[in-house]
Amino acid sequence: MFKPKVAHLFFCCFLISLYYSPICRNIKYGFGYLSSPVTSSDVDSYVKTEGAWILSLQKRQYSVNTVAECSNKCNMETSFTCRSFMYVEKDQECWTAGANTKSDTTVRRSSTVLYEKKAYLLECVNGIGTDYRGTKSKTKTGKTCQGWETLFPHRPNITPRTHPLADLESNFCRNPDGDSGGPWCYTTDSNTRWEHCNVSSCTEECIHCSGENYRGKVSTTQSGFTCQRWDSQKPHNHGYNPSALPEKYLEENYCRNPDGDPKPWCFTTSPSKRWDFCSIPRCTSEPPTIVPELTCATGEGGSYRGTIAVTESGKTCQSWSAQTPHKHNRTPDNYPCKGLDNNYCRNPDNERKPWCYTTDPETRWEYCSVPSCGNAPRPDDPVIPPESEDCYEGNGSSYRGITSETVSGKKCQWWNSMSPHSHQKTEDKFPNADLKRNLCRNPDGDRAPWCYTTDPSVRWEYCSVKKCSSGAPTTQSSVPQDPSIVAQNPFIVSPTPQEPDCKIGKGETYRGPTSITTSGVTCQEWSSQSPHQHNSFTPQSHPDKGLEGNSCRNPDGDVNGPWCYTTDRNKKWEHCQIPDCEENKCGMPVTQPKRCFGRIVGGCVSKPYSWPWQISLRTESKRPAAYKVLLGINTERANEPSKQEKRLEKLVLGPNGADIALLKLESNALICDKVLPACLPEKDYIVPSGTECYVTGWGETQGTGGEGVLKEAGFPVIENKICNRPSYLNGRVKDHEMCAGNIEGGTDSCQGDSGGPLVCYAQNKYVLQGVTSWGLGCANAMKPGVYARVSKFVDWIDRTIKAN
Repeated sequence: MFKPKVAHLFFCCFLISLYYSPICRNIKYGFGYLSSPVTSSDVDSYVKTEGAWILSLQKRQYSVNTVAECSNKCNMETSFTCRSFMYVEKDQECWTAGANTKSDTTVRRSSTVLYEKKAYLLECVNGIGTDYRGTKSKTKTGKTCQGWETLFPHRPNITPRTHPLADLESNFCRNPDGDSGGPWCYTTDSNTRWEHCNVSSCTEECIHCSGENYRGKVSTTQSGFTCQRWDSQKPHNHGYNPSALPEKYLEENYCRNPDGDPKPWCFTTSPSKRWDFCSIPRCTSEPPTIVPELTCATGEGGSYRGTIAVTESGKTCQSWSAQTPHKHNRTPDNYPCKGLDNNYCRNPDNERKPWCYTTDPETRWEYCSVPSCGNAPRPDDPVIPPESEDCYEGNGSSYRGITSETVSGKKCQWWNSMSPHSHQKTEDKFPNADLKRNLCRNPDGDRAPWCYTTDPSVRWEYCSVKKCSSGAPTTQSSVPQDPSIVAQNPFIVSPTPQEPDCKIGKGETYRGPTSITTSGVTCQEWSSQSPHQHNSFTPQSHPDKGLEGNSCRNPDGDVNGPWCYTTDRNKKWEHCQIPDCEENKCGMPVTQPKRCFGRIVGGCVSKPYSWPWQISLRTESKRPAAYKVLLGINTERANEPSKQEKRLEKLVLGPNGADIALLKLESNALICDKVLPACLPEKDYIVPSGTECYVTGWGETQGTGGEGVLKEAGFPVIENKICNRPSYLNGRVKDHEMCAGNIEGGTDSCQGDSGGPLVCYAQNKYVLQGVTSWGLGCANAMKPGVYARVSKFVDWIDRTIKAN
């Protein structure tokens, strides 16, 4: 397969090149052809990432009116090969670039959207790969490719000069001459002039490893069932929400592996079969390479390849290839890329850290004590928040709170992770910035705390943390309509109307009169073209966005809120300072909770009145009239001056024997800073797997301390598919129930907490997602708590309130 290097043969080929001789192709002479890989102006041929900017030396600026015009500029660029463009809608700026995120440094930049040509991001080939623009640079036998512009060790006949459209940059594999064998390169081995490269086919349906990165379109299971769409909850409810788990690429109804199973799977459209594995062959090309960690583990420890073979409690590990004393499917065959050698501790399935099955018949598996690399935090490290309020001073550089959610509700990416966004903001480069876990921080002196997001299409956002100076939400002492119907321990009411000159959320519906920016500059009228010309946002282009006059508005859904073009010639646009509407909101306590999370045995003692929807239900008999409800208390003794004591008028049990009830009070509760409602979830909403939620109560502490005062514990939601595995709760969890807890045990709701609230924090408020129901013991390993799923009872709650 090696190409001849005889000089007189080159001359011969030149003479007959018009006939496209096979001999010519065999020496890679250079008379092949390649059309431009992207000729369409369709923006769909680009990958979009908000808040990203490429630091490319090859860059040109244009003034355009639309993103489509900018994509045309990139497609028609003649100064260099355009691989991406940046578009700034408010400024109507278009920057074409000769680089993308795979080749050059990417940084944060507000209000900028990066568009990258998909052709230059693919690491697979279509057909024979004449359009391949990936970064593979090794041949099938593992030889490193020679640069296309270099002359050593081989003098190339095909160069960037002879094939200007073939993108012959660096030493990346390419197919400039239409070789039927696919992409190739000259090698750095002096004895091998060239070889084909090991680039997989884009159309080949196969999986590497356990298929975690499978992005194909198989949508039928191994038993022949059609897959249910991931964004559907029928016929099966589930917690794998595509919008909440964007990094899992849960598209359409395609088979995927979001939870570390042996291979891709899907929920099925058959009511009798909840989920099933998909039958997808393994790829023959090389799997992704990892850098093995031999003495320590980073993050969850997926790359750990050391020789520790003992669990945290000192038990010897069972060999991965053995089925005694414990039968399992975490075998080397099912997980071929996970280093399941001998009985060494590993993490093949996205657990919190390396683990193993044990040789103790009474203990199926345990985590291992593998040290962390450097000072990097581990996913199961406890989070003990500071005693101060969860707000920031100044620009938030000193913020050390525990918020890990952005203003639009996206989960933050871990600072020590490079996926989905590669970045430079690491703990070693910013040692004083406290870059722990995925907590919101401000390492670079931005205007407020921020984080990289887990959404591949949004690089970063500011966080949902308020300035300390803005104060806590105020409340009114008015009683909302029919507030006397309450859930068993938490209670729920409707909010009061909005104030006029304030914003809700991002302020897209804001129609207030403010017309001055944060720096005090008067806004330019939206219909005016002076001092700043613009066509992107005018009353004509956006007639339903309230662009009359010069008031601040948010016509583009800017996550940082309303803005305007300014009358300052040196500043085209700026955000406006519009306060949040301070109505009597549900799920927004005046005293912010600690939100302690992780392996804190028994949880934490709560800050007084930080969970103001918590009530204590007490009785001396089973008659409703004998029940009394205590609100506004923090201790079991209930001797606080803020205590409200109410008798029950009616008790309504849940439908079909479900473990949930509604209580109607004999008289109205007084809404105040120590007695506030939790929010109801959307109907049928399924909390995504891994969401951090909190349970509170005065229940059994099993000697962990804090007896007699309200305690809190935070832990992740566990998808029912996992919770119902044989080694967990073995199919006991029903669709109208949900699981939450630490798999290794140590923290849980317990006796005396029944009926208590499980709330999840989202969009600056606490939502009642679960009601404590049952469990197998308290805080036992692999036996998480089970909760009534409130979203399944929203219609019943509404009907009951109206009927009573």
